[in-house]
Amino acid sequence: MSWRKLLGLALLVAAVATGWLAWNRRDRGEPQAAATERSDYVLRDFEMAMLGKDGIESVRLQAPELQRNREDQSLAILQPLFLMPGEDGGWRLAADQGWVNADGSLARLEGNVKGDSAPEQPTPTTLRTGWLELLPDQHLARTDDRVTLTQPGIMQTGVGFQANMQTRQYQFLSQVKVRYDPPTRR
Repeated sequence: MSWRKLLGLALLVAAVATGWLAWNRRDRGEPQAAATERSDYVLRDFEMAMLGKDGIESVRLQAPELQRNREDQSLAILQPLFLMPGEDGGWRLAADQGWVNADGSLARLEGNVKGDSAPEQPTPTTLRTGWLELLPDQHLARTDDRVTLTQPGIMQTGVGFQANMQTRQYQFLSQVKVRYDPPTRR
């Protein structure tokens, strides 16, 4: 047998072995990746109430979709609407996306966060920011982002914000600007 035939036979065996190994290994990585990406469950067009440690409703959530992460048991929410009770009717907080940790003690709203006081509150108030964290058991909201808070006749902006959503006490943390615009008399 010539060295050329021997080399050709060795290359053929190597090509067949490589093809066989590639064929057998092609399916090994995909099921694991798919399993980690899957949710435990998905809710669509739902409304749920979250109770505090005292058994009283701390927040109500409405959204078109919620997915529970299998790994850390957190919730990813599409277009959430959080309804937070308060002394004068509470707040409506909406965003593009939301996230809630496993025990429900922390919620994050991200993207076009809009907060509106309940219509029955004596002073209608709106809150606008890029992202906001909620601590429902403590009735707190906070962010390090720019915030615009509007009430009749006054608009306040600042960077960083903390608020007690139940008592309506709030604090801007820096770069505060206030524009007073009194109502015109007729």
